Amino acid sequence: MAGRGTGRHTLSDFSSIARIYRQTATAQKSAAERLFWMLGVERKDDVLDLGCGTGHLAQEMRVLTDGRVVGVDPSPEMLALAHEAAPEGIEFITGFAEELDMPGEFDAILCNSAFQWFEDEQKAMANCFAALRPGGRMAMQAPARHDYCPTFVRAVGTLAADPRTSETWARFHTPWTFYETADEYGRLFTDAGFALVSAEIEELREHATPERAVDMFESGAAAGYLNPACYEDGFSEGYAEAARELILRDFAAQVAADGHIELLFYRVYVLARKP
Repeated sequence: MAGRGTGRHTLSDFSSIARIYRQTATAQKSAAERLFWMLGVERKDDVLDLGCGTGHLAQEMRVLTDGRVVGVDPSPEMLALAHEAAPEGIEFITGFAEELDMPGEFDAILCNSAFQWFEDEQKAMANCFAALRPGGRMAMQAPARHDYCPTFVRAVGTLAADPRTSETWARFHTPWTFYETADEYGRLFTDAGFALVSAEIEELREHATPERAVDMFESGAAAGYLNPACYEDGFSEGYAEAARELILRDFAAQVAADGHIELLFYRVYVLARKP
């Protein structure tokens, strides 16, 4: 498992990108389509969207069930946008997965592109297990492996070599939790008491324009890499600007003859049930 650093203290940057996220988090939204199929929501199910962000998936869930739909997210700014866009009949609660205390209230839990931000994943999984009724199920999708997106990893790696950024980059502490294998993700669920149905890491490829690659970077990865809270002692004025310049330059260097970048994402999908 890759190390992680500041956990909850990264929220300030998610707050600042909330509106961008709602418009550009396309990779997260496309991956969610598979989660809906895996979860198999039924008409009477009470459903929790854990790490709901701006509420896009909770809105889709509202159409699928007549039961209760609840979205939980630690960012007040994200939830403010969720309230703006959501129809009546969805509850939004500010909170962390590690603090979830809703025993036996749900038939299904959806967790899309949020697991990597958990500070204590064992505690979060235990809380999810407790929140489900017997026979309930949980579907989770998240970036996986330390090289979760080689294009992004290569681009931010250039910060180590430039004199404007190298000293500060050396003080970066990752806020993310990544496991290298599907078995490791599956074990988290079984250790919490779940019966594992499936766990697999898959490759998601997209042939993207440089502009789209930038949008995808800004909608998620930037909340860690360009967040002062993820650096020991923060960073000085101008660091983020110089870092973005270097990252964009490397994106440009990865453009193929057809003007596109091939983006590869490693994503884990897990489905588990509460006995």
